[in-house]
Amino acid sequence: MKEKLIKAAKKARTRAYVPYSNFAVGAAVLTESGQVYTGCNIENAAYPVTCCAERVAIFNALANGDSAFVEFAVVADTERPVPPCGSCRQVMSEFFDPNMKIHLTNRNEQTKTVTLEALLPFSFNADDMD
Repeated sequence: MKEKLIKAAKKARTRAYVPYSNFAVGAAVLTESGQVYTGCNIENAAYPVTCCAERVAIFNALANGDSAFVEFAVVADTERPVPPCGSCRQVMSEFFDPNMKIHLTNRNEQTKTVTLEALLPFSFNADDMD
């Protein structure tokens, strides 16, 4: 499944809208239904409203009524396997199980598989709002 997700993330990366940074990112998430949802980063001249590929993929699944996430991949043209930004990690913590596999990949197809817990230990979550 890892290879299928990475391939989908690579394809999504080709659709990135990155006229300012030229830093294209693609992401893909697998749900329990077997569906793969993808996302690419979409920039805006007003940088704070830019949306990362990871969040686009997650929100795409949610917008389609699919929220039982199983596995995730993200790809970018980087030296090391690309790590998600802090905002994406926080969104992941809202919807992903702490032990879910997350595959980080780069332009040389080097892949590092981690869990959400490894990416964002001691994360803020809904229990903290009680």
